[in-house]
Amino acid sequence: MRLTKNLLAKNLLALIVLAMGALWSLQGIGVVGGSFMTGQSQWLYIGLAAMLAGLAGLVWANRSP
Repeated sequence: MRLTKNLLAKNLLALIVLAMGALWSLQGIGVVGGSFMTGQSQWLYIGLAAMLAGLAGLVWANRSP
């Protein structure tokens, strides 16, 4: 049971990082407004890096032992 909770926690953390990266990217290109990040291209790149980190986390969490 502990292994399942650990796997769930890793996947959840990776998905949160992925979702935050997507939000930051959308704010960076101006799709999502209402923030100091809106329309600033640096947040697009920060968001893309976060999404890559989230994807890497998902791959790492679900790798075979």
